[in-house]
Amino acid sequence: MKRRSLPVTAALAATAALLLTACGGGDDKPSDNDKIAGADQGSKKPTKSAEPAGASQDKPDGVDVSLPKDMNLVFDWDKPKAKNEAAAMDDAANFFRAIYRGVDKRTIKEAAVTTYATGEGLRYAQVQIGDRLDGDWTATGTRRYYDVSTRSASNGKSVEVAFCSDASKFYGKEIKTGKVLKTEPSPRDFSLFKVIMVKFPTGDDLWQASKVFVEEKAAKCQ
Repeated sequence: MKRRSLPVTAALAATAALLLTACGGGDDKPSDNDKIAGADQGSKKPTKSAEPAGASQDKPDGVDVSLPKDMNLVFDWDKPKAKNEAAAMDDAANFFRAIYRGVDKRTIKEAAVTTYATGEGLRYAQVQIGDRLDGDWTATGTRRYYDVSTRSASNGKSVEVAFCSDASKFYGKEIKTGKVLKTEPSPRDFSLFKVIMVKFPTGDDLWQASKVFVEEKAAKCQ
């Protein structure tokens, strides 16, 4: 399968803490240990499935990023003209699909996660998944991502993908009982993300999330 604007302030780039993103009103909790490392870290070799690339739209790069029907991630994004930025934006979306696929499959070792994440991005994904495993819950509903912007580094090897997230209709769900943990809409449902995507050295238009910054209760996203 062929691979296919909201500015982030300097203050966000300099000071934003790595937070577990809100799920239906802030079910996740930040960790003091989740700090961001340097932007120039190397990429780890991704794990690919045996499925051939382009098998379906759910399997970019031959990796399954499909989700159950009740777990709906909506990427309301316009594709940028620059090829690298378009590919990086696509794989930023795949990064989030991979996280929730790991949640659904109940494992931090999901192949899609190790394909679309590296370094601190991989750590972020594993903490997101692990938090839900520890709580014995998954996710359900619709989470919307919007107001995307992209910005390339001068060396052409990394792209910043910035966007908003609305989790007001996205909830936790208990595994054992199936109970949906609905919450009242609140400002914490709205987050501003900045994801640093790095090009995998030997991949064909494969980009990996290397760092994730999150601003919760982001006024510009409400």
